[in-house]
Amino acid sequence: MQTLTKKSNVRWVVAILMWAAIAINYIDRTVLSAAAPYITKEFGLDAAQMGVVLSGFFWSYALLQVPSGWVADRIGQKKTLGFAVAWWSLSTAVTGLATGFKSILGFRIALGVGEAAAYPSNAGISSKWFPDKERATVAGIFDSGSKFGGAIAMPLIVWLIAMFDWKMTFLIIGLLGIIWSIIWILYFKETPEEHKGVNEAELKHIREGQFKREGLDAEQPMKWYQLLKYRNIWAMCIGFFMINYNSYFFITWLPTYLVKERGMSLIEMGFMASLPLLCAMVVEVIAGWLSDRIYAKGLLSLTATRKLFLIIGLLMASCIGFAAFAQLAVLAVVLLCIAKSGTTVAASQVWALPGDVAPKNMTSVVAGMQNTVSNMGGVVGPIITGFFVAAYGSFVPALLFSAALIVIGILNYLFLLGKVKPIQAEHE
Repeated sequence: MQTLTKKSNVRWVVAILMWAAIAINYIDRTVLSAAAPYITKEFGLDAAQMGVVLSGFFWSYALLQVPSGWVADRIGQKKTLGFAVAWWSLSTAVTGLATGFKSILGFRIALGVGEAAAYPSNAGISSKWFPDKERATVAGIFDSGSKFGGAIAMPLIVWLIAMFDWKMTFLIIGLLGIIWSIIWILYFKETPEEHKGVNEAELKHIREGQFKREGLDAEQPMKWYQLLKYRNIWAMCIGFFMINYNSYFFITWLPTYLVKERGMSLIEMGFMASLPLLCAMVVEVIAGWLSDRIYAKGLLSLTATRKLFLIIGLLMASCIGFAAFAQLAVLAVVLLCIAKSGTTVAASQVWALPGDVAPKNMTSVVAGMQNTVSNMGGVVGPIITGFFVAAYGSFVPALLFSAALIVIGILNYLFLLGKVKPIQAEHE
C-alpha cells in the first residue's frame, strides 16, 4: 500500500476564496462613496441625507454580526457565506435602480445585512479547515483582502463611472460577487473530510494539528450570551474597538487630512492615500505567517505569541500620534504607513483569536461578537475626528486621541487578555 507523503493544498485555495470574498466586500461598500457626487446631484439629496445613506450600511452590518455568526455555526459556513455574498452582491447590483433617498437607503441597509456574515464565517472556516499553527497566517491572508479592496476600489470605481455611468457601475461590481458565489458553492465543502481534493496527508495535517476538531459534530457547549461571562471575550472586544477606531481614519478622513492639512493636490492625495493600505496588506500576511512559525517551532507559547504580535502591532499603530508633528508631508505619510501596518499586524492575531478562544463549534459567533464592538469604533471614530477638526481647526488633537486609544489597547491586551485557550463550559 502506497503512503501519501505529499499533502494536497486545497485549504490554501479555500484561503484565496476567503480573501476574494473580503476584497469584494470592501469594493462593494466603497461604490456608494465614489458615486455620491452623481447620486446627490441626480436625486437632489443634501449633505445630511447623504450622510444618513452612507451610515445606513453600519446599522445592519454592526447589529447582525452576532446573529450571522450564530447562523454560520448552526447551519454551516458554506451556505451562510455563499448566500451572504450573493445577497450583498445583488443589493449592490440593483442599487442603480434606486429612485430617491428611501430606496437607496434601503439598498444600503440590505448591503450591510449580507456583508455582516463575511468575517464571522471566515473565522469559522479557519477553525475547521486549518491546523492551529496556520490560524494567524490564514487570518492575515483573508483580512488583507480588505486592504486590497479598499486600495483599488476608488480608482477602479471612478474609472468605471467614467467609462459607463454610476448605475452601470453598481451592476458591474455586483456581478463580481455573484460569480464568486457560484464558484464558492461548486468548490467549497463544509469540512475538509467532504472535499474530494483533500488527500489523506492534508487531512491528517489539518485535523491532527487542531486542539478542537470543529465541524465533525454540531455540539455547542453553551448559549452565545453565556460567552459574556469570560474576560477573554471582553478583552478581544475592547482591543478590537481601539484598533478599528484607528483603522477607519484611513478610509474616511485620510484623503481630507492629506489635502487640507498637508497641502497635497488631488492626484498626489489619490496615490498617497492608497500607500498605507497597500503596505498594510503585505505586512499583515507576513505578520500572520511569522507568528505561526514562532508558535509552530515552540519558541513561544500561543498566549505569548498572540500578545507579542498584538503589542508590536499596536506600538507601530501609535505612530499615528507622531505623524501629527511631522514637519514634512512625506514623513507624515511614512509614519501613517507604519501606523496602518501596525493595525494589521494586530489584526492578524485578532482574527486568529476567535478560533483560539471559542468553545467548540462557536468560532463564528465569537468572531461576530468582537466585530460588533469593533465596528462601534468605526461608527464613532469618524464622528469624533470630525468634532476635533471642527473644534480645533487641525487634525493634531484627533491623531493624538487616536494614539491614546492605542495605549489603552496595549494595556488591555497585556493585562485583561488572559491565557489564550478554548473556553470550557462551567458545569454546576
